[in-house]
Parts: sequence; structure tokens; C-alpha cells
Amino acid sequence: MTVKLVVLYTQPDDPDRFDLHYREQHMPLARAIPGAQKVETGRIIAEADGGDPLWYRVTELYFADRDALDTALASQHGQASAADYGKIAPPGSRILVQGLDD
Repeated sequence: MTVKLVVLYTQPDDPDRFDLHYREQHMPLARAIPGAQKVETGRIIAEADGGDPLWYRVTELYFADRDALDTALASQHGQASAADYGKIAPPGSRILVQGLDD
């Protein structure tokens, strides 16, 4: 079963500083994670129900299966990306594992 690592970032205190670090330091680490079949990221521009956006950015990494994800997260690049996430993720940010219905 294909799995997806979903990273949800809450609103940063300083969006410009967050975006600069995210673009120049974090995403190169994330894109280097072995076994990732696809990497998508984007900013939340609106809530469909008109409310204030809880999430600032969503990043998704796709893997062939859970074993591939676990191997990727244990790799040097996976560990470096996780450590950097700990530095930049605003409070309340989340990392989820989603199994995709094929």
C-alpha cells in the first residue's frame, strides 16, 4: 500500500523567516530523503469554510509502502530532515502517516 508522510505546519510567528529557512534549508533535506517517489508542498491560501487558516503549509512525501517510509526516516537524510523540522516547526505542527486507498 502506498503511504504518504503528511507534514502540517501551523502559522509561524515570522512567515518570511520561516519561508526562507524552509526553501533554502529544509526542502533540500526533505527532497534528498531516499525512497521518496514524489514530494509536494504548498502554502494554505484560504479555508474553504471561510475561517482563519489553522495550517500555514502542507508538505507530502509519497513512498511505495510503510517499510520504504520507515527506511527513509531512519536514513541520514531522514534524520537530518526530522531534526530540522524540530527547529522550524511552529507549535502545534504535526506529522502524519497516511495509507492511500489504491
